[in-house]
Amino acid sequence: MDISTPAWVKDAIFYQIFPDRFARSSRLNKDGLNLESWDSPPTVYGFKGGDLLGIVEHLDHLVDLGVTAIFLNPIFTSASNHRYHTYDYFNVDPLLGSNEAFRELLDQAHARGLKILLDGVFNHASRGFLQFNHTLESGINSPFVDWFYFRDEQLQRKEPFLAYPTDQQLEELRKIKSGMEISGYRGWYDMPALPKFNIQTPAVREFLWNVAEYWVKFGIDGWRIDVAFEITDAAFWQEFRRRVKNVNPDAYIVGEIWYESQPWLQGDQFDAVMNYPLSGAMLGFFIDDLEEQIYSVGDYHKYLQQLSNEQFMERIAYLQDLYDPAINAVMLNLLNSHDTPRFITSAKGDENAFRMALLFMFCYPGAPCIFYGDEIGMSGRNDPECRKTMMWDESRWDLNRLDFVKACIALRKQHSALRRGEYTPLYNGDGVVAIARQTEEEYLIAAFNVTHQEGYMQIEIPAGVKSVPIPHTIFGTSRLNYRGNMLEIDLPARSGVVIQIR
Repeated sequence: MDISTPAWVKDAIFYQIFPDRFARSSRLNKDGLNLESWDSPPTVYGFKGGDLLGIVEHLDHLVDLGVTAIFLNPIFTSASNHRYHTYDYFNVDPLLGSNEAFRELLDQAHARGLKILLDGVFNHASRGFLQFNHTLESGINSPFVDWFYFRDEQLQRKEPFLAYPTDQQLEELRKIKSGMEISGYRGWYDMPALPKFNIQTPAVREFLWNVAEYWVKFGIDGWRIDVAFEITDAAFWQEFRRRVKNVNPDAYIVGEIWYESQPWLQGDQFDAVMNYPLSGAMLGFFIDDLEEQIYSVGDYHKYLQQLSNEQFMERIAYLQDLYDPAINAVMLNLLNSHDTPRFITSAKGDENAFRMALLFMFCYPGAPCIFYGDEIGMSGRNDPECRKTMMWDESRWDLNRLDFVKACIALRKQHSALRRGEYTPLYNGDGVVAIARQTEEEYLIAAFNVTHQEGYMQIEIPAGVKSVPIPHTIFGTSRLNYRGNMLEIDLPARSGVVIQIR
């Protein structure tokens, strides 16, 4: 199959925003609302009042940073701060400013050359979703009885639905029951708040496809699919792709899948997935002392282990071989997200680990994604800590971190080889690794030394890239010696460097 992916993603630099926590606009009246103070520690259920107009008012920050695309966590009407409990798929949450605010955000972002990627929750809805709530009320007589998975005992009113158990009730029930027996219907991970769609029902399929089409027609540039691995129906995603691409052939479709994803990445479903296996490899290699116990999402822990340079390069080679090069070129690469601790927290504050990993990500195939606040030094463990509110008091910013992130972005933008070049592993030994990115116009080497002493490597430069007799460092610090076709590199401890050969 000839695999086609959106060309613009190869050049994209994404910035992920959790809307409730990014910025609060004074243009939206929130007087009298029960909101947590902006700077107080976030809680699991509390609302901070961030909104889409707040994002509009800080677009210049993103432009100055150099990002080219925004990935928004869910924005549709919901009764949770993260909005994965959707109950109206065709309207933006009023707390975020409703559809009018989103229209303004889209227009203002597009005017600045920024793309917008929305988070689509198509595996499950919420207890407030009309078709689900209708069935709770009407039971077996509801026209929507096939939209979700219900037990006959509840539908026939022989047993009550338990849609709102207390935490204690839920804990006790899980000791003796499982799945649908707990609440009377199937919820995602048995959560009563997240009733799972029956994706085999034709009306459900049509509804979700219509949602996907509607917002692409509205102007979004693509979808990030929440828990995409929960829907293994290839035909559903094939039609999803057909409808989205029919509206906008350049729309980007990226799935949230935490592991190898070949079934979804054959060119007929998703363009890419969130590259969590790469994240795990970077955590395990660049961090000296990985605090892996703070990770708790699914099976992600299996990717979290200390890696030697040999193991790291083997893992990277394995990931490169999983998918077609067209897929690898548009993978969504990330150090951390709203579902993980921030990288700097996993690294126990080791700034050098963060810098090496970030530079590697910006030199590696795929689209890099920055989680809001990483550029100014924000930290945080698992949810809710990783979802702290954005700091807009610049006196609290880590300006050295900000300059470094900007420099990585500028480097990637300046050199097409880092965005579209062929990838080649070059060297690994004694805690030092190197990769190359190459186009017809340039040949770049990215080298990293994770040890605590000066590192050394010797690399043979291919005969076809000798147009510049003396290679030079374009990012970082190194000492170079070029003899014949052999490049000798001395690297400072715990550092990364990018070298241009031509």
